Amino acid sequence: MSKKRIWLRMVLAFLAGSMLTLAGILFVMEHAVNGAVGALDFFRVLTVIEHKYVDRPELEKLWQGSIKGMVEALDDPHSIYMDAEQFDIFEGATSGSFGGVGLVVGEKDDELVVVSPIEGTPGEKAGVKSGDVILKIDEEDATNLNLTEAVEKIRGEEGTSVTLTIRRGEETKAFTIVRDNIQVHAVSGKMLEGDIGYLRITNFNEVVADDLKKEYSRLEKEGMKRIILDLRDNPGGLLDQSVEVSELFVPKGPVVSIVERDGSRTTYESHSEGSPYPVVVLVNQGSASASEIVAGAIQDTKSGTLIGTKTFGKGSVQGVFPLHSGAIKLTIAKYYTPNETLIDGVGITPDIVVEADNGSTRDNVLQTAIAHLKKK
Repeated sequence: MSKKRIWLRMVLAFLAGSMLTLAGILFVMEHAVNGAVGALDFFRVLTVIEHKYVDRPELEKLWQGSIKGMVEALDDPHSIYMDAEQFDIFEGATSGSFGGVGLVVGEKDDELVVVSPIEGTPGEKAGVKSGDVILKIDEEDATNLNLTEAVEKIRGEEGTSVTLTIRRGEETKAFTIVRDNIQVHAVSGKMLEGDIGYLRITNFNEVVADDLKKEYSRLEKEGMKRIILDLRDNPGGLLDQSVEVSELFVPKGPVVSIVERDGSRTTYESHSEGSPYPVVVLVNQGSASASEIVAGAIQDTKSGTLIGTKTFGKGSVQGVFPLHSGAIKLTIAKYYTPNETLIDGVGITPDIVVEADNGSTRDNVLQTAIAHLKKK
């Protein structure tokens, strides 16, 4: 190749590199300028309110309001700002003890929806069910409240009461519920007819995997050879616990993949041989988040059979970032099942769809599971 051609290529390469560098600088400058303008506006508003508002404002409230506004502007029901009191309640909920009526509330289609009542709590005993839409909290219109505000109003001191007006299908009902100290025992187990072991998980708190392993081992000693894992009305909880629970049932390989905004992926795997026994998993519209991770992994790896109705469809991961004034819970990723299925907003359809007969004392979903296992 001639020297002339070599120099020409070097000049072209330099120009291409310079153009890319210039484009990068302009991109950064544009975002810096926009950010600077936004920051100037923010501090301008803060200064005007501080010096001109008719009543002297509390700066702490202004800062909290600005943080809350930023998070709400994301238009994501799972990303929320929590003040110090709300953060304490949140931490209590994941550790297994908190105050309230025992309802897990979410946001779906711009409505406040009961994801599930927690088993044995005042909310469940009063008759509130998964899928109920909350219209009013006491006399306040709940449609004007965001998720954080609604949860704060539903919770309160033990012994006090709250009235929830809900819509269930075409019917409207009101429930007056006395608040209690909610102690969540997440795992229970028992032997059913023959050699069928029944394991129930009500939520994925920080000790659920260890508790489930203990119950699993106990039922094995009592002769368990077939398993029913009941995840109905389980609103989820901690990601690491869902992975540990999955390892009891799913053989070596992926359990769930977490994909962040930049495309980076973290895959959590099972390192066990899975369960040697036939497994049936019970799910319904109250099965969400961590429950869907376990159910999705079992279904995709054919480690068991899902029976019930379609799950809630919360396939996103939240990180908690503590602040001086509380914390923000922020959606940081979405998760995919081993077959690369995105559940968020869709849910999981069971292998065998069985609607619950709420007008009967007989648990027809559980009976379907028992009959299915007897064939194994």
